[in-house]
Amino acid sequence: MKYILFLSLPLYVLDQITKWLVLRHIPLEGMRVIIPDFFALVHVTNDGAAFGSFKNNNLFFIILSCVAFVFVFALLIRRRSPDVLRDLSLALLLAGIMGNLTDRFLHGHVIDFVLVDLHVPFAHPWPAFNVADSCIFIAVFCFITHSFKQSREKAAESS
Repeated sequence: MKYILFLSLPLYVLDQITKWLVLRHIPLEGMRVIIPDFFALVHVTNDGAAFGSFKNNNLFFIILSCVAFVFVFALLIRRRSPDVLRDLSLALLLAGIMGNLTDRFLHGHVIDFVLVDLHVPFAHPWPAFNVADSCIFIAVFCFITHSFKQSREKAAESS
């Protein structure tokens, strides 16, 4: 429960505050360049999934997000054994789900605002994202790390 209170909820609040600021200060499809040719704040909408895929499926993503929320929340409050990386991953995932789900309920789409241009093929620029998307990305990275760590531990135990 401490991960929800001290990680998920603050990140959710940060996500919603940053999106509120974007709605108030950047017009739709507008851009505020922060670092020329590298970083800008934008105001774009996404009614699909990652990278704008599966557009016009907001209801499907609301249902999917609600199911994911219940599942992740249940896993997070049901502690089997102390596993910090697992709990950290779940808390980050929960924050991301809550942030984008709130957007879908309130606006009918997700608000994205961070635009980074990496100047490499297929990332010129990288699709816009938000705090919730970042939480989900980091959660997936932590889950992958956790899986490799567990695989090594099991291999060491069976040796």
